Amino acid sequence: MSNNPTDPGVITTVQERDQTRVQQPPMYRVLLHNDDFTTKEFVVQVLVAVFHKGLAEATALMWQVHRQGMGVAGIFTREVAETKVATVTALAREAEFPLRVTMEPEP
Repeated sequence: MSNNPTDPGVITTVQERDQTRVQQPPMYRVLLHNDDFTTKEFVVQVLVAVFHKGLAEATALMWQVHRQGMGVAGIFTREVAETKVATVTALAREAEFPLRVTMEPEP
């Protein structure tokens, strides 16, 4: 056989590469909303326990929520954000606080 690709007796094999692109999952912001009943101490506790914030960062975020009406506790995948919202809501209800926690897609 010949090495000439135009020779009909030559068999060539073409390998195609799979071009798999890994797409990042959509992210969601978990938001804490201010209210007139949930204590500042409880909000700080939640930020430390559930969102793993340091005490200084948790305190600063609590003040932001208090002054601006809302603050971002963290940005997570949908499943993690849903779990954080459910966990904080359950803790707040158990402590008899109306703390509102929501999630929204990260722009």
